[in-house]
Amino acid sequence: MPQLNPNPWFFIMLTSWVTYSMIIQPKILSFLSPNPPSNNTPTPPNTTPWTWPWT
Repeated sequence: MPQLNPNPWFFIMLTSWVTYSMIIQPKILSFLSPNPPSNNTPTPPNTTPWTWPWT
């Protein structure tokens, strides 16, 4: 059964990972984030408790 022969598929997998690691990944990582993370601590919203009419 040719599906179980790892010879061509291992080379294809290895070639694709090398391509991704050496060429595509640095290009993707070079982009700047449009919304960089900030160091500010988020403030919780000011909420008031609900007043029930029957209490």
